[in-house]
Amino acid sequence: MRFLAVLCVSCLLMGTQAQSSASFRRANAGNGRCQYSFTVDSPTEASCPSPGSSTEMEALKSRLGLLEALVARLVGGEAVSESSTGSGSLSGLQDAYNQVMGEKAQIQREKQRLDRQVQDLQQRMEELRQEAERLRSRPCMQQPPPRVPQNDSSFKPGSDPAWHYSSPRYQELTAVVTEVSAPNLEGPADISGCGDLVWVDQPEVHRKADSIAGKYGVWMQDPEAKEPYGPEMVWRIDAVGSEVRQLFGYENMDQLSRGFPTKVLLLPESVESTGATMYRGSLYYQRRLSRTLLRYDLLSESIAARRDLPHSGFHGQFPYSWGGYTDIDLAIDENGLWAIYSTNKAKGAIVLSQLDPHNLEVKGTWETKIRKTSVANAFMICGKLYTVASYTSPNTTINYMYDTATSQGKTISVPFKNRYRYNSMVDYNPGQRKLHAWDNYYIVSYNVRLGKQE
Repeated sequence: MRFLAVLCVSCLLMGTQAQSSASFRRANAGNGRCQYSFTVDSPTEASCPSPGSSTEMEALKSRLGLLEALVARLVGGEAVSESSTGSGSLSGLQDAYNQVMGEKAQIQREKQRLDRQVQDLQQRMEELRQEAERLRSRPCMQQPPPRVPQNDSSFKPGSDPAWHYSSPRYQELTAVVTEVSAPNLEGPADISGCGDLVWVDQPEVHRKADSIAGKYGVWMQDPEAKEPYGPEMVWRIDAVGSEVRQLFGYENMDQLSRGFPTKVLLLPESVESTGATMYRGSLYYQRRLSRTLLRYDLLSESIAARRDLPHSGFHGQFPYSWGGYTDIDLAIDENGLWAIYSTNKAKGAIVLSQLDPHNLEVKGTWETKIRKTSVANAFMICGKLYTVASYTSPNTTINYMYDTATSQGKTISVPFKNRYRYNSMVDYNPGQRKLHAWDNYYIVSYNVRLGKQE
């Protein structure tokens, strides 16, 4: 009993000293029984180190715990904010995708531009090569050395080294004489009368159109102009559009180049395509969506005559190869006014009709053997029809001629240049012996050479 009393007193004393750090807990155990737990903090040890542990290990555990907590917070935050940030993320991705696609399209456009430049350079190189071949194949005209009169006793062979055959000065003089006496291949040799077309010069540019309305059209000068307008007057019609009615007039070629018209006329009826022409003070053209031909008098500014062209196709039935509703093409030459067209009876072959310039009555008709849709353009010179093979090829030919005097046609090959690769109109001016053309916004002209009749 004494021992128990001492033990109780000791417990009381220890309980009094550790009163502030001891705890008593009662709870149900896992087996359903009531369990009492009594916990007392150590007065000296801050922790209970396990075997093999160290301070670095504890610090590592602490950092891992913090990292796990951070990952848990991030995962939880993503789940919480997914609904609020999903639309923003999708918008950002869409913007980035659009930017990438835009850059890709820009790169493709740049590649296409460079490809076009390469093609242009290749074509120019081919042109230069062909020109070099032409120059090499041209015969070199050589003249014999000058003959010395036999009765000239003042001349002594070998007395002047300048006339010695082996002297460079003699060779230079011979070259000069040859150059002066060589035939002129770059100009009209027959400036009067008629003959076959044998040569067409490089195009001379007079003006470029200001807008899309001038991509193709028709321009002309009247070789037999009447008052109040002279032969220097230049007329122009922009043929792009469904209601083409404006006729622009310029005092001369210089004013055309400057773009300053002195006269603007509003035609009473719309023009169809690029087949109009000017002759004896009147504009001749085809009325839109019909086979009706009109003569517009410039002096009275009114329609002076109208007539249907019998059986002719119109509005896309028999156009030139470039299209443009070029079914009826009016032309002039030394023999007067002509219509170039086709009919169902001719099965698309070119038909020629000479017209009375006063009342548009048909005076004569000829049928050729070349299809109208297979050629790019056509014109008349001295009663002969000439056709252009291509409207886009920079180096094409005038490939066919039909003579109305003999009713015979034949294949020819006269070089022709489409410098801007979309030649929508080619007409002949007999007063100037030039071809007028409209090549992809550009108003151009060509000098021509006619050979003598055989």
